[in-house]
Amino acid sequence: MTLIKSISGIRGTIGGRTGDTLNPLDIVKFTTAYATFIGGKKIVVGRDGRISGPMVRDVVCGTLVGMGYEVIDIGLATTPTTELAVRWHKADGGIIITASHNPTQWNALKLLNSDGEFLTAADGAKVLEIAEREDFCYAPVEQLGRVVVDDTMNDRHIESVLDLQLVDADLIKQARFNVCVDSINSVGGIILPKLLERLGVGFKFLNAEVTGQFAHNPEPLEKNLTGIMSEMKQGHYDLGIVVDPDVDRLAFICEDGKMFGEEYTLVSVADYVLENTKKTNPGKQLVTVSNLSSTRALRDVTQHHGGTYHAAAVGEVNVTTKMKEVGAVIGGEGNGGVIYPESHYGRDALVGIALFLTSLAKKGCKTSELRRMYPDYQIAKNRIDLTPETDVDAILVKVKEMFAQNADAVVNDIDGVKIDFPDRWVHLRKSNTEPIIRVYSEAQTMEAADELGKQLMQVVYDMQ
Repeated sequence: MTLIKSISGIRGTIGGRTGDTLNPLDIVKFTTAYATFIGGKKIVVGRDGRISGPMVRDVVCGTLVGMGYEVIDIGLATTPTTELAVRWHKADGGIIITASHNPTQWNALKLLNSDGEFLTAADGAKVLEIAEREDFCYAPVEQLGRVVVDDTMNDRHIESVLDLQLVDADLIKQARFNVCVDSINSVGGIILPKLLERLGVGFKFLNAEVTGQFAHNPEPLEKNLTGIMSEMKQGHYDLGIVVDPDVDRLAFICEDGKMFGEEYTLVSVADYVLENTKKTNPGKQLVTVSNLSSTRALRDVTQHHGGTYHAAAVGEVNVTTKMKEVGAVIGGEGNGGVIYPESHYGRDALVGIALFLTSLAKKGCKTSELRRMYPDYQIAKNRIDLTPETDVDAILVKVKEMFAQNADAVVNDIDGVKIDFPDRWVHLRKSNTEPIIRVYSEAQTMEAADELGKQLMQVVYDMQ
C-alpha cells in the first residue's frame, strides 16, 4: 500500500517496506514540511486510540521540538476536540494523529490551520511541495522547542457543547433517555461517557476500552454494526449511538434495532436547527450545505423550511468553504458528519449527539417515529478497487461524455462525475483516503439505487 497524500492529510499503513507505508521517515518529513509551511511558534497535537498512536505522536512531537515549536500535547482526543484546542490555545496549527474510519493498521496526519480547520487544497499542495524538496532547516540547540501536556481539552469541549443555544440539557435530563453506544475501542470511550453524564442520559457502552484493537471494521456502516443492533433489539434503549475512532462521524440506531440511516444524521439535526433558528433568529437566512455524495433529503428538508440548499465537492474543507461562502447555518456530509458553525467549522459527533437528543426530547417521539418524518431515499455505496495502471481521470471523462447529451441527465464534474436524473442520481469519484473509486447512487429503493450504481460500475469495468 503506497502512502496516500491528499486534501485529507498524509495517510498510510504502519510497518512494512520503506517508502510503501507511513513509516517514521515519512512522519518526520511531512511533519517538518508542515511546520515549515506554518512558520509559527505553537502547534497542538492530539491522537485517537490506535495502537500506533504513541509511536506516531513521539515522532511528531520530537520533530516539532526540533523545529523550535512549543507543542501542546492534548493526548487522547477526538478530531473535533483537537480542532477546538487550536483555537483555544491560539496556536498556529494542529496535527491530528488519526486514520479516521480506516482499520487498525492505518494511521495518518491530519493538518490544521490556525483556525483549527483543515488546510485548503492549495495549502496542502504547498506542504507536499516542501516535503518533496526536503529543503529543511531545524532549530539550533539553544532554540529547541518543548512539549507541554494539557489534559483539560476534553472537558472544555463538553462545556462548549452544553453552552450552545440550541442544546437544552435540562430538557434532555427530563426525558430520561437510555442509550447504547459503540465507541469502537477509541477516544469516544473517554469523552462520550462524560458528555452523556452531563446530559443526564443513562448509557451502556460497547467496545469502550481504548485499546486500538477495533472489535469490528470501524467505519460506522450497517454491515459493521451487528453487535449494537442486536443489543438494541433487546428493547432497553431509546437510541443507539455509533462513532468512528476519531469521533467526527456519527450514526444512530432506532429503539427497535434498525438503522436510523447514516445519511439521516445530518438531515435530522439540520431539520431541528432550521426549525429553531427561525424562532431564535427570525431574520437569519436558512442555508444548508452537504457534499455531492449526500442524500437529497437535506435539500428537501431545507426547502420545507423555506431555505436554500447548496452542494459542495466531497471533503470536509470543501464543505466548510462552501458553508462560509453561502452563510450556511448548518452543513456536513452524508457519512454522519455534522458541521455546526455556532460551535466550529468541523465535523463533530458531540455536537450532533447533543442537538439530536434535544430534538428528540422536544418532539417527545421515538427515534423510529422521528425517522419516518423525513423523505425516504436509499443510497447504495459501492466501490471499484484501483490498480496502479488505472487511469481514473480518463475513465471519468468518458463517463461524462456518455451522459452529456442525455436530456434527462444533469452532469456535474466539480468532483468526479455526478449524473443527476429526476428521480435518482449516481456519483463516481476517486477517494481522498483510499485507492478506490467510490460509486454512490440514490433512488427511492435500495434495489433501484444499487442497480444504478452497478450499471455505472460495469461501464467503468468495460473501459479498463
